[in-house]
Amino acid sequence: MHPSPSTPAALSRRTMLAGAAALAGATATAAATAAPAQAAVTPAAAADTSARAGRRAKTVVFRNVRPFGAAKPTDLVVVDGRISDGPAPHGAKVVDGGGRIALPSLVDAHIHPDKTTWGGSWASRRPASGIADYVAQDVELFRSQRRPVAERAYGLMSHAVARGTRGMRAHADVAPAYGLAGVEGVAEARERLRHALDVQIVAFPQHGVIRTPGTAALLEKAAREGVIDMIGGIDPIGFDQALDEQLDLVFGIADRHGVGVDIHLHDRGEKGMLAMRGIVERTRALSLAGKVTVSHVFCLPGLTDRELGSIAADLGEQDIALTTVAPSDSLVLPIARLREHGVRVGLGSDGVRDSWSPFGDADMMHRAHILGWVTDVRLDDELNECYRVATHGGADVMGLAHADFRPGAPADFVLVRGECLPQVVVDMPRRDMVVHGGVVVARDGEFLA
Repeated sequence: MHPSPSTPAALSRRTMLAGAAALAGATATAAATAAPAQAAVTPAAAADTSARAGRRAKTVVFRNVRPFGAAKPTDLVVVDGRISDGPAPHGAKVVDGGGRIALPSLVDAHIHPDKTTWGGSWASRRPASGIADYVAQDVELFRSQRRPVAERAYGLMSHAVARGTRGMRAHADVAPAYGLAGVEGVAEARERLRHALDVQIVAFPQHGVIRTPGTAALLEKAAREGVIDMIGGIDPIGFDQALDEQLDLVFGIADRHGVGVDIHLHDRGEKGMLAMRGIVERTRALSLAGKVTVSHVFCLPGLTDRELGSIAADLGEQDIALTTVAPSDSLVLPIARLREHGVRVGLGSDGVRDSWSPFGDADMMHRAHILGWVTDVRLDDELNECYRVATHGGADVMGLAHADFRPGAPADFVLVRGECLPQVVVDMPRRDMVVHGGVVVARDGEFLA
């Protein structure tokens, strides 16, 4: 028997994360076939381009495909992992797309692969009444697992690739209960998948930065050893009860070691807004524009239009990105309104079959479908926008170039059977082929190791 949702002891992830607002104004945004401003090409991508210079280009032709569901099939010529507008040389490798729709691969801007039980035995869950209860159950589940983090994370991350994911920002718990086992395990999985998936790792202090002694030192160690890309934080007021102390510590580590920041913010009302203002102030003071993300951000949906416009302008000015996981219509960020101010917004899976919830599948096409479902969209442009948030939106958050089929764009795409993009978002067909950097990395929903 399931306890009544109204009972405090029966708090679930969905009820705990209750907020307000929906994806208002999606029709005012560009369709998925539009071309938003490209994120800057990362130093790694630039280095890769330089490394290719001086050697013979590798060319693959993906024949008979329909980018974005175009009526007329065409050929995609890929040279050294990027889309080319030139003719294919004689003898180039040819892959037949069979008239399938070609769509940009997806980006999971917020996921916790270290916590997952994916591929293992069923884990029964108990009632929880808040983050502290979930944290305690996290530790119990971690200790009960026979498979190490690296194995579990790899299983989930490779599954995500088979569902069309090209990039992923992975949050991994850092606390005295685990040491750096989470980030090290995810880093091991990232290395195994480097040919198929771009991964950024966040050292996430789920147990609190200040309330759990020893966590700060572990965050510093993770940054110093270079195993992570970003430092995390969590509810500076509502959970850690140390607004300035937590933010000063987190931003201080990021500034010292040249990494980014990605803070979980579930606090609503004035608590959440105080934290947001503190994040904006420190981003400005430390010149960290473009390197800070705030996840969930449940304090924004309940704002008046004027209040939202004010904070959105600050976020746009400091290039602070946001992520949402769209668990319900009251939890989705006002994406269209935020984008009016140039705020980058990505979509993510959050936890997948962990101690917090038995649900989740790391399928970002499914998450785009959920975004449309919970926001009650019905127009083609609205469905296209849901897919855009799950592709280019996440790419913008991670600093990846858009996989938009333009010349020079990364050849990261999925081939599916369907009529058009809106229908694909609704039906979620099997990913018949997943291509990363011009290489087929999955077929018929199965990852090619």
